[in-house]
Amino acid sequence: MENIEKEEIIKVEQIGDDMSTAVSEEYDASQIQVLEGLEAVRKRPGMYIGSTSASGLHHLVYEIVDNSIDEALAGYCTHIEVAIEPGNIISVRDNGRGIPVDIQEQTGKSALEVVFTVLHAGGKFGGGGYKVSGGLHGVGASVVNALSEWLEVEVYKNGKIHRMEFSRGYITKELTITGDTEETGTFVRFKPDPEMFTDTTVYNYETLHKRMQEEAFLNAGLKITIEDKRPESANLDESERKDVLCYEGGIREFVTFLNKNKTPVHEDVIYMSGKSGDTMAELAMQYTDTYSEIIVSFANNVHTPEGGMHEDGFKRALTNALNKYGKKMNILKGDDKVSGEDCREGITCVISVKLTDAQFEGQTKAKLGNSEVRTLVNAMVGEALENYLEENPAAGKAILDKALTANRAREAARKARETVRRSNGLESGQMPDKLQDCNERDPSLCEIYIVEGDSAAGSAIQGRDSRFQAILAMWGKMLNVEKARLDKVYDNDKLKPLIIALGCGIGDEFSAEKLRYHKIIIMSDADVDGAHIRTLLLTFFFRYMRPLIENGYVYSAVPPLYKLTKGKTTRVAYSDEERDAISAEMRGENKNAEVGISRFKGLGEMDPHELWDTTMDPEQRTLRRVTLSDAIAADSVFNLLMGEEVEPRREWIEDNAKYVINLDV
Repeated sequence: MENIEKEEIIKVEQIGDDMSTAVSEEYDASQIQVLEGLEAVRKRPGMYIGSTSASGLHHLVYEIVDNSIDEALAGYCTHIEVAIEPGNIISVRDNGRGIPVDIQEQTGKSALEVVFTVLHAGGKFGGGGYKVSGGLHGVGASVVNALSEWLEVEVYKNGKIHRMEFSRGYITKELTITGDTEETGTFVRFKPDPEMFTDTTVYNYETLHKRMQEEAFLNAGLKITIEDKRPESANLDESERKDVLCYEGGIREFVTFLNKNKTPVHEDVIYMSGKSGDTMAELAMQYTDTYSEIIVSFANNVHTPEGGMHEDGFKRALTNALNKYGKKMNILKGDDKVSGEDCREGITCVISVKLTDAQFEGQTKAKLGNSEVRTLVNAMVGEALENYLEENPAAGKAILDKALTANRAREAARKARETVRRSNGLESGQMPDKLQDCNERDPSLCEIYIVEGDSAAGSAIQGRDSRFQAILAMWGKMLNVEKARLDKVYDNDKLKPLIIALGCGIGDEFSAEKLRYHKIIIMSDADVDGAHIRTLLLTFFFRYMRPLIENGYVYSAVPPLYKLTKGKTTRVAYSDEERDAISAEMRGENKNAEVGISRFKGLGEMDPHELWDTTMDPEQRTLRRVTLSDAIAADSVFNLLMGEEVEPRREWIEDNAKYVINLDV
């Protein structure tokens, strides 16, 4: 969750008609600015790495590693070593061919200098250096150089060690030969520039580990070593800070890893591969007894979170194959058929395609646009899956039964949805009794507090600003949607009021345009029960209203933990550290002065004035925005914490018990 300290209020000020002080009257060639070299990157870093926050910081590592991965794809690199050194310095070493150091004809400079100082330069534009590459835009190394306080590179090639050094994109040490070697490869070491990354320059080992693990899964047999050498990590076991990642089974093992806490419908992971010209595709899939689908796709090892043509080809072929199999086995009769959504319930699938001319949408490469890939994947899946289902009738029947069960549940959900509409006014505008709505009708200005218990809701209703704050009271433990299908969700008396109040629908009927509040704030007690309620709600939002999280509409309120009193003075604290600091401040020079400290047992204990001042006043409160940086990891966590399997959850609790801060006993 992202902390939003003292939530910012945007104020609009009146601007006079006279704009002459803001804009020059003349507009001529003198006002046209040409950015030389890598200045454009430092001027607009977000255009190249997405942002200068933590995600952009880690993206620098990915760009350098991707160059090494390209060497692996070309068949020359077998080992990549990534390290976080003291001071959050990154080093990446591979045993590939080494970046060329000879003169590049167009520029008259060494190829190494061109790669690190010129945008859109590299061996990935049809020059024969690489048939397959994730570095479509050719900006990786040069962008990392531009955004680094310093960068040094060594190339082991032709029996020599070649070295060059840079600072913020400029050369500080020309290319020189520093010694002899029998090795080949490239070693890059850099320190991110704090002038560019003002939020943080501290690397997260787990974030990098996850990306390196993905790369190892996608490149069967490639060894990737990742290590954290920072002294602040010395208190942890070395095994937790150094990992050697190598998966001979490739994406088959990826699917097994994603399903590690789930019960498979069929034991074996279905694998298929195909080729058309220089374009290759491979796919691994397995069904589990869960109700959600996970499709993870890659093009040239680049994750495509928005899918694209390779996912389209797979979905179409899967639906056709299962319907064809159902007809052939006389399970589906007449006009009966299962929809694509039914066919994908519970599936975990990894798709990886490699092609010479990858066409991505945008610099972030979120979606693949090559139509020929759709044709290849469609044909490959159609033929391979048809053969698998015929050769494995038990697995085929289990898969089709799951799709048919999903189809029946979807029909039950439709009937339940119609019942809800008729009985609760889902479309008529009739709001639930537990909702105390606000007066404002512009969703961008409205917020809704979801509060557990009538007592806390009563205080919130009295303490709120009714102009823009709505209160929805929840009571009792709501449904765990991780263990329920859509029809049960619509039929649940705890969730129906929430669905109606938000107004945006759920599942395939979700529409962000119909959302009635742009701040959905979960306000629960600061104890175990409150955390459970918060987790249940987040599970519901993630499974059935995921765009709410993706678009930043979901928040968690942060109520105080302690009340401190001295005479007529009362203050609150949100943590143990803040409690101790305030207590010392209230005592002042008299260390023996008595300060009353009591812990809030729940929101219902606060009077309306206290609740407004501490938790609801936009100028005083602290909110945490719920964000979704990794849907795969989120799916795994929700399945672990809220799913059917007990043993993995018990192990997780045992492993993480030492990190508990506020234990409610």
